[in-house]
Amino acid sequence: MTDATPTDAPMIKTDFDHCESLYWVFTQRCNDECDHCYNESGPRGAVISTEECLAIVANLPARCDRIILSGGEPFTEREKLYAILAALQERYGDSCQIMLQTNGDLLTPERLDRVLALGVTRIDIASIDRYHKHQGTRRTQLVELFESRGMSGDEQDPLIKRENYVKPKASYGFWGATEDMWLGGNWARGRALQKNIWKRDGDHNFCSILSGGRGFLGGTELPQEISIQLWRINPCCPGTKHPLGDARREKVAEVLARVADSPVYRKLNQGDPYGMGESLGLDRAFGARRARALENICLWCDEFFDKHHTPAGAAVMEV
Repeated sequence: MTDATPTDAPMIKTDFDHCESLYWVFTQRCNDECDHCYNESGPRGAVISTEECLAIVANLPARCDRIILSGGEPFTEREKLYAILAALQERYGDSCQIMLQTNGDLLTPERLDRVLALGVTRIDIASIDRYHKHQGTRRTQLVELFESRGMSGDEQDPLIKRENYVKPKASYGFWGATEDMWLGGNWARGRALQKNIWKRDGDHNFCSILSGGRGFLGGTELPQEISIQLWRINPCCPGTKHPLGDARREKVAEVLARVADSPVYRKLNQGDPYGMGESLGLDRAFGARRARALENICLWCDEFFDKHHTPAGAAVMEV
């Protein structure tokens, strides 16, 4: 990937009460403490209460095609996970694909049965790399467990294409950080930044792909996906310096509608963070120079929101 400008100007959605994909890190508590972790998950990772999580469920869009629950490690906070799943099932029924990302270390037959009964239709073991403690050593055991429950091992990538992530039958997959996939564009965030495991290439535009900002307001070839880190509503997984809003207290659809007219966020929606400052007199060449000087697109994004564009209410939301 390079810093090439996306050629399309996406049509912004008007119905934000329908979200195609929502990625929610509901806990940063984890049994492991990986060096490459962007949100500093670990045994002392940040958490929010079950009550706050249920308030977030109530504030999600009326329709969600897919919700991905992640961490941290979701099974470190099992009762909270079960409460969230029950609330999602009550709200959406079978209309929403519920996916669970886990390192697999704490998964047992009983816990698998519980989450399947609560509506999970896809489980991804996201620990097949050199940074996780067990590095996939349970893979054979987990495959046997999944298949004993009638789950299918799906070789298609369920995260990217719309047609792949609504499935009539529960499925599972294995993946992890690789030089080509995650570490190849690792965000300058959290422990990855502290441990110097981040992509030093300001021309590498992570924002232009899914999990980056591209399409978070809709209108692109990618599924419309937003991220919630604990309670922070973000246009991308690594998150902007200041969140778009607080999902504990605000309707997600109203937050998206609020930022949809902003030329700054429209540029992020185009997957073009280099051009975020154009409406403020900072041309795209300036953004590209700063990203190259800082050696990472996320660090340019942080600098932009620190120095050039602090959204109204951001200080309150950070409390």
